[in-house]
Amino acid sequence: MPRRTEIFGSVKIHELQRILKLDSGGFENPRAKDVSFEEIKDILRRLAIVIPVKDEKIHLLDGVLRAIPFDCSVIVVSNSERENHDIYKMEQDMITKFHELTQQEILCIHQKDPELGFAFYDTGYDYLLDKDDLVRDGKSEGMIIGMLLAKSLGKDFIGFADADNYIPGSVREYVMDYAAGFCMSESPYSMVRLHWRYKPKVVEDRLYFKKWGRVSETTNKFLNLLLSTSTGFETGVVITGNAGEHAMTIKLADIMSYSTGFSIEPYHFVYLFDEFGLKAEKISYPDAANEGIEIFQIETLNPHLHEEKGEEHIKNMLLGSLCTVYNSKLCNDYVRSKVLEELRDILDMWEKPKANIVMPPIGGIDASRFTKLLESNSETYVWFKQGTGIESELGEEDLKGESIRSV
Repeated sequence: MPRRTEIFGSVKIHELQRILKLDSGGFENPRAKDVSFEEIKDILRRLAIVIPVKDEKIHLLDGVLRAIPFDCSVIVVSNSERENHDIYKMEQDMITKFHELTQQEILCIHQKDPELGFAFYDTGYDYLLDKDDLVRDGKSEGMIIGMLLAKSLGKDFIGFADADNYIPGSVREYVMDYAAGFCMSESPYSMVRLHWRYKPKVVEDRLYFKKWGRVSETTNKFLNLLLSTSTGFETGVVITGNAGEHAMTIKLADIMSYSTGFSIEPYHFVYLFDEFGLKAEKISYPDAANEGIEIFQIETLNPHLHEEKGEEHIKNMLLGSLCTVYNSKLCNDYVRSKVLEELRDILDMWEKPKANIVMPPIGGIDASRFTKLLESNSETYVWFKQGTGIESELGEEDLKGESIRSV
């Protein structure tokens, strides 16, 4: 159990929790929480796992799919190449084979599908469209697509898993950790964020189990500084500022705003601090404020070994995180000066950071209508239903990709 909880307005941030055993036998201990397998299973049936994909190795995506518990629905949102090599077709072929063998419920769609852009436009949410009325490139845009598809399935919880994980067993643990967090929650507005125990690197031909990444250290430092200067009491409670592996209740997902680019995960904290913190000028969602918003931070047992994206990727992540803090409503002159120092030292950037593009909450979108538009017109949207065969319920023409394949 967390020994300490920081409370900032209506936001409760629980101190880091650690996995004692992945499979326990049932016990009573005031310092620990035993979550039964029956409780976990109940959450898994109500949980959808969204996997944003962009030109990842097919073997990695295959491993991630195999690791996600069967009771969960899986939603793959791909922004992979389609022109020179149709990587999305390869992904879809692999998913078809996977479903044939496992019968797990899976939805998949391509982020650049024109009908997907039309569905957003028709339902009144055009904030993530580019000048060609297509969905913009970006992980956060793919995550929003996944959230709407999860809502259309009637799910209560949404989790996210990256597709570049080399250790499939760790993905299974992530999903179980999400479920355990929701079992502990006392609020319908809650979020579970994972902190990797180790992030292995190859150093001089040996694996070095590194505890912190450079981006994580910097992001956490500035989010805690933002919180500390707002309360007047120094804190280090935030340690999951860049948690790509996170999950939230549908109720919380509906009222959150989302930042684009590499800033989406740290913006979760900034948005909640700004809108539900002590200094919030107006509470837009009084029900959530009254219930309280809980943030669980859980350290995984498994390490996280993933694809290295290079120095440019790291710099973009740092810039996205620091821009988010700099443009927070809570940010004062002292914090801004520290952010500018960091930008100069790490990125050799001397101008003030621009505000990230922020997309409003998705709670007002009619998810059923959104999905029906895709079912009617989309070329790339496929829904593999749980426990059904691979025979299409439509005609041969549809199997060629002219319409939705309900498999």
